[in-house]
Order: sequence, then structure tokens, then C-alpha cells
Amino acid sequence: MGDILAAEANILGMIKEYLKFEEFDETIHIFEKECKNKGKLVSKPQGSAFRDSKSHTIQKNFIECFDDGDHKVFYELWADSIPPEVMDTDAEALSLEFDLHIHFTIYPWRSHLDQAELEERRHSFKQYLETRGTVLSQHTKFLPYYALPFISNPSIHPSFKTLFQDSWALQLKDKLKQFLSATLKPSNTPRLLNLYVLQQLQLQLMESERRNADYVQRFQKMQADYCNLTETTAELVDALEATISGKTISPEYIQSVYVQLFSSQMRQSTDFTRPGTEVPMLPSLDYEKVKKDLIEGRDRLKSLLLQALRWRLTRSLPGEQRDTVLQAYINNDLLECHSAKQKTVLHLMASDNEIIRHNMARLLNAFASLAEGRAYLSQIPILPKLLTDTLKTEEKDSPTREIVLMALQKLSLRRSQQTAMIEDDLISWLVDELQHSDFLNDNTLIYSTALLMNLCLRTKGKWKCAENAKHVLKVLTDLLGHENHQIWPYVNGALYNILYIPSVRQEAKEMEDLMDTYADTDETLQPEPRELSGESLLTTEYLGIMTNVTKWRRKSTPLPQPDVDETLQRPVTPSSQRNVHGTWVTCPRPQCHIVLDVFDFSTLCIKPLNNVGAMKFARLACSYKIKQQPDGTETKPHHTEIHCRHEGK
Repeated sequence: MGDILAAEANILGMIKEYLKFEEFDETIHIFEKECKNKGKLVSKPQGSAFRDSKSHTIQKNFIECFDDGDHKVFYELWADSIPPEVMDTDAEALSLEFDLHIHFTIYPWRSHLDQAELEERRHSFKQYLETRGTVLSQHTKFLPYYALPFISNPSIHPSFKTLFQDSWALQLKDKLKQFLSATLKPSNTPRLLNLYVLQQLQLQLMESERRNADYVQRFQKMQADYCNLTETTAELVDALEATISGKTISPEYIQSVYVQLFSSQMRQSTDFTRPGTEVPMLPSLDYEKVKKDLIEGRDRLKSLLLQALRWRLTRSLPGEQRDTVLQAYINNDLLECHSAKQKTVLHLMASDNEIIRHNMARLLNAFASLAEGRAYLSQIPILPKLLTDTLKTEEKDSPTREIVLMALQKLSLRRSQQTAMIEDDLISWLVDELQHSDFLNDNTLIYSTALLMNLCLRTKGKWKCAENAKHVLKVLTDLLGHENHQIWPYVNGALYNILYIPSVRQEAKEMEDLMDTYADTDETLQPEPRELSGESLLTTEYLGIMTNVTKWRRKSTPLPQPDVDETLQRPVTPSSQRNVHGTWVTCPRPQCHIVLDVFDFSTLCIKPLNNVGAMKFARLACSYKIKQQPDGTETKPHHTEIHCRHEGK
């Protein structure tokens, strides 16, 4: 407990020291007041006193070595204590260092040391003049002293007589003290800032070590490639020499050389016996490093990596090359769906960085666009909920939201993913979004309706719609009148499926009755007794020629489809229905205000004249088929083939 309190007091002391350094006087006053009120101890800044003491000790050691003539310890202190930028560039430091070398060189003569020590000092000064001392060799002030190592007894030489006077040594000592006081002045940088700088240096060191390991690995790979290349070159030279003597080189030999050169860098499906069959394969990747950087790298690097991985998949050539890229992603578990780690690549969908979320969503969408990719994604149990949560939390105008919606729609082609989405109440969210269809762009509208239809194919989805049948029916029938014709097959498919539930059918009937009642109320003109009105007035007084003859009116020509009798009952994607225009025909019964649209010559759709017509379709579920003859002509259905339950056959 005492250690914790001491650590807390030191931290608070560092905070106060930093605030004082930045001159936050008012903040310091409030800080001290709060610490006092809460009974928190704040340590006094001991660092400055400690640094002062350390600096004083170093200076003292310098002076002792100077007085004792201990040049070895002195130069060790000099190298450790004086900053390199001062030692190498400061003119005062260079001049002082030169004088200090002179002092330690003549010290044996001043102290009457033995001859061996004299020679050792002389040799040391000579080495200095040949290395660091060369900088001052052009200055006339220092030039005479370059002869000092070669004078047998400099104490009696007239040029060096002043060096042996006590005043010269005292002056040099004073200069040394002044220099040390200025250079070794303790820094006022607060400890908190020093800790931050130290942490940054540690991070830089770790990054440098990582890069170094990467460079070592690359170097080793280059060495291996070099050895492989030299061996192959020698073989090719032998083969060329053999051709001079008339021997031929077989395609199989070229194939083996090719594999030997590029097997580790590039996989290619190449048959040299059949020119033109080359299918280039992309270089293999270090997926462990890729996954590590996706989790631990900088945000910018994560975004670029996600983009590059998506481009590698989407920009590859369709066929063998794209299949190989996708299989490499799956085999190396790029999304770590089989990982037991708490934080995986998939969790980038929950990143705080919008760019990372967007690029991750686009990569998932690329996976979901391919059958093998959907199979791989279906092995991730948390994926549907992760995408659904993203869909619900992203802003309405966010591009990430639209990409996630597209990925969910493609994943809804798989049963397990449908179940997860239904259980996560995605249907209710879709219905609420489609309620405001005028504010949705075309892509969002198309993929939302397609996803809703796919989920409604499941019994669970139908019953989920039945929980709020009135709201669902209202939204879907409103969408039938939307100007975007590409959503009509999905809206009709959803309606057709949810009408399987009796409670939904009953709700549709009640909604139609309400609308029919509303349409016929508040009539200001009432017929007199025995007066013709309504349909009886028209058919009695204004009946035209052939108006009661059954007639089918075509408004466009249907596109031929391969499966003429198969009803669309499987999940579909918007791309599979684009550019498909149905055949529009009108029901021949005068009382049936319904326009029918035939898709794939079998599936019934509707384009209502009004909401009443839409509700009649929802309740009546009119159905018919057009059969195509071998010669391409069509057989129109007889009137009895159209079943309108409200009117009979």
C-alpha cells in the first residue's frame, strides 16, 4: 500500500512540475487545492536537486583528474559527459581540449615522473595531433605546439617556457571550470516530458528492430535467389554450348528451368509445348505479416492494405487467376475466422476510423460477390451481427452503410446467414428504412428490397413480417408505385411470400375493405329511385361495339428466358434482375383494375393503377402463365386460366 501511495505522490509531483514548466499558474493553484481537499500527497520535485548533485559530482571528478594528471580517466569523463555536437563543433571546446592535451603531456615534467610515463604521454599527444588535433593545424596559435612531442625536454625549451609556469595551469583550470559549468548545466525539462520522449524513442527503436529483421529476411532471400540464379545460368550456358554441337533443347527442359527460376516468386500455368496458354499468377504474400500489420499497424497502413487486398481480388483476371487469389486468402485465413485471438482482422469493422471501416466493408463485399467467398464468410458466426450492427449505427449518407448493405444482400443467398439476419431483427430495420424510400438512393433501395425478399423466402422471415403485418403491407404496397421499376420484382416477391401467412392475408383484406369503403363514402351526388347510375348507366346507355370481347393488350415484348415454367423461388441479387423488362398485360375482366407484369414467363408481378389495385393484388393473388412455342410464338392464356378470387372464374 505504501508503494502505491508513493507512486501516486510521484505522479502528481510530475504533473505539478510540468504545469509549472509550462507556466499554468492558475491550473497549479486549482490542482494543489483539489489535491489538498482529497488528501492526496504531492511529492516535491526531487529531480532538479538530484541533477544538480550529479552535475556537481561530475565537475568535481574532472578537477581531481586535472590536478592528479590522470589523463585516461579524464578523457573517459570527457567522452561521456560532453555532448558530441559541442565536442566536435564548438570552437571553445576544441581549443580547451587542445590545451588539456598539452597539460597532460607536460605533467610528468612538472611532477618529475619516470621516463616511461614521459614517453607514454608524448605518444598519446602525438596520436591526438594526428586525429582530432588536425582540425587546428591551420591556426597559427596552435601550430608551434605540433613540435612538442618531438622535443626531448620541453621544460627548458624557450618556446614552451610559459607552459611550465603555475599561472598557465591555474588559468587553464579556471577555463575548464567555466566550460564545465556552462556545458553540464542541469536541464529544466520536466520529468513527465522526459518520460514521453523516452517512450517515443523506445517505439522508434522497436520499429527500427522490426525493419532490421525485415531487411535481414529480404537479404537472405536475395542471397538464395542469387545462388539459384547462378546455378541456372551455368545450366543455360551448358545448354547453349550443347546446341553448338547440334543438340536440341526440348520444351520440357525449358519448362524445368522456368520452374526453377520462378517457382518461389510466381506461380504460372504455362505449357511451353503449347504457345499462348500462359496464365500469369500473382506473387505469393507473407500473410502472417499482412495480418499482423492489419491489427497492429498505423491506421493509414491498415487502410492501404485493405484496399490493396481488395484490388488484388477484384482486378485479377476472371478464372484461374482470380480463383487462385481467393483460395490463397481462404487457405491463409485472411480474415482469421478460425483464430482464437480476441482481436482479429474482422474487428476492423468496429474501428473508430471511418476509412478503415469503409475499406474493410468493401473487402467483405468482394468476398461475398464470389460463391467460394460466401462459403468462407459463412464460417464466421459473428459476421452477420457485426455487419448488421454496422448497418444500424452508420450515418444514413455514409458510403460504408451502402457497401455493408450490399454485402448482407449477397450473404443472404446462404441459409445460415439468412437465419442469423432474421434473428437479429434485420427485417424490421429494412421495413422501417423502406418506409422513407424517397430519401434512399437507387442502390440502397434496390439492395434493401432484394435483401428483404430473400429473407421473406424463409418461414421465419414470413412470421417475422406477420408480427407487424399492417406496417409491412403498407410499406410494400407503397413501393409498388415507386418510379424505380427495378425494385418491383423484389417487392412482388416479398408480397407473394408473406401472403402465405393467413394473418397477413386477413390484414391485407381488412386494409382493402377500409380503402374501398373510404373510396365510396362522402358522395355528394345520390341517384334518384329507379334512376340509372354507375355501371348500369354505362352498360345500358353507352355500350360500344365489341366492348365485351376478351382482349389482351401488350405494351412490350418479353425477353426469352431459359426456364419457362420455373417460378422464381430462390434468393436473387439485384444484378441478376437488371435490364429485365417484363411483359405488361391488362386483366380482361372489366372489374379487375389490375395490370400484370410477366417475368421469366412465369412469375407474376403487378403495376397498380392505384393503391386499391395494389391491395386487390395482395389479397387476390391473381396468377397465370404464358407458354412459349418451339417456333418462338406465344400461347395466350384463355380467360378461364385467370383466377380472381373476388370474382370467380
